[in-house]
Amino acid sequence: MSYLNLLSFLGIFGICLITWVFSENRRSIPWRVIIWGIGLQLLLGFLVFWFPPTKFALNAFSQLLNGVFLAVDRAAQFLFGPDFIPTPDRPANVVIRGLFVFRVLPPVIFFAGLMALLYNIGVIQPVVNFFAAIFYRAMRLSGAESLSGAANIFVGIEAATVVRPFLEKMTRSELCAILACCFGTAASSTLAIYVKALQDSFPNILAHLVSASIIAIPACFVISKILIPETETPLTASGIPQEEGLSKRRRARTAAEQPLVNDTISATDEDEEIARLLRGEKPLSSGDRPQREEISARPQETIAGELVERVSPLDAAILGALDGLKMAAAIAAVLIIILGLVYVIDQSFAALASLSQSSVVPLQYIGQVFQYVTLQNILGVLFFPLTLLTAVSDNLDETWQASVIIGRRLFETAIPPYIELGRAALAGEVDPRTVVIVSYALSGFAHLASVGIFVGGLIALIPSRRQDISELGWKALFVGTLATTMIACISGVFFNGDTSILGERSPVPAISPAPTATQSPAPTAAPSVAPSPAASPAPAATQPPTVAPAPSPAVPASPAPAPPSP
Repeated sequence: MSYLNLLSFLGIFGICLITWVFSENRRSIPWRVIIWGIGLQLLLGFLVFWFPPTKFALNAFSQLLNGVFLAVDRAAQFLFGPDFIPTPDRPANVVIRGLFVFRVLPPVIFFAGLMALLYNIGVIQPVVNFFAAIFYRAMRLSGAESLSGAANIFVGIEAATVVRPFLEKMTRSELCAILACCFGTAASSTLAIYVKALQDSFPNILAHLVSASIIAIPACFVISKILIPETETPLTASGIPQEEGLSKRRRARTAAEQPLVNDTISATDEDEEIARLLRGEKPLSSGDRPQREEISARPQETIAGELVERVSPLDAAILGALDGLKMAAAIAAVLIIILGLVYVIDQSFAALASLSQSSVVPLQYIGQVFQYVTLQNILGVLFFPLTLLTAVSDNLDETWQASVIIGRRLFETAIPPYIELGRAALAGEVDPRTVVIVSYALSGFAHLASVGIFVGGLIALIPSRRQDISELGWKALFVGTLATTMIACISGVFFNGDTSILGERSPVPAISPAPTATQSPAPTAAPSVAPSPAASPAPAATQPPTVAPAPSPAVPASPAPAPPSP
């Protein structure tokens, strides 16, 4: 333990204080939610970082999922060929780090289908119900928000559909909590993207991302209940709603209506036959008769509170993969538009910075100012106080670099920051503590692109609450940002310098050989980050690469060239 661990612990309460300042009702403080919510986070952090059986289980889980990723690479290799998709026994023939679409998006499709399959066969539901029961009994939340929050461990806005029958009558505090859980966690299908960005420097990243999603749920509840305290009595305050009960009631009602519908259909067919005979027309054969809608006798179940036809596990996996394909296309589209807009803004700042070469003195001063004013540096300044609360490092330069990486998520989503964090870790620009804490801080959907997705998705479920949801969307984004910062503090409390928590870098470097690392500093990546180097982090970003070659003691160790030099 060091003073940094203590500072991270104090940062948890600093975040609560910041939330209380913006609270809608400062006199109403949910002490039970705060105490139990923080206690659950500390307990989960202890299990993840310090408890040997849990650490062993997480390592085994990471190894298992590495096998899953290898299976994805095999399938993608069949589609795109070995020149683009590497495997341990055959590296790729081209530089693959820049080929985002080939290396990162296929796992999104696979994991979407895998989660749909696991949900269909009943693996996910017990886990969700287990955590929902813990949240409900410990923090005395409503049953609906506890269930929806637990479902967010695996999915995104789809978690709200689990409690769809209760959404319309939820309180503002419940709606904010449900939205906040969407912003504060990452869907399982997108975790694959973050894994690909950090697997070289943080092999156990996937297990920690899953842990971060679990720890983030009580963090979201703590902050959302401080920001918007519960002042009403929720409809589901007495317990957790069960989908199965809804399903049985609807099946019973369907069975009761079945004979009446069949009788109506048969009577209508007979009347039509009589009418045709009276008109002198030929009776219809069985193949020519119009098909009428009948209630299917196949098994039914409720999903999102609605009666749907149960599908086979294979059908569920295929439908999930198709949804994953749509998600992958949406991710690519969002990255293209957002990164393009960020580049336009940065180029505008760069144009103003070029005024420093002007012959007009006032314009020179403007240009000198904008040599340091970039979008990334502005976000770095905005997130610097929150980064200080996490106590990532006692080095201010490294803290600033971490702040810039965390701040980029607000506009660029979490994908480019994770890629930048992986690059900085491999280059030795940040230490393992910073890698772990920033990884937890980025593990969520707390960015502007998600506002439209989550707010629009929830409005589609309950159009009557459009005004409330639109107002709560930005507050939920604020809650999600603070929640991810809080779980970063939790990781900072328990990280004691043991680098084994990062995992062993075994087969991964073989997949992406050193040549890719040397080629990755291609100037194309540098311009996208070029605005940031213009600021103070730039020296830190540009200098370590020069220091990285320098550590090779080959320079002092090879004084042999010295004699030839005379």
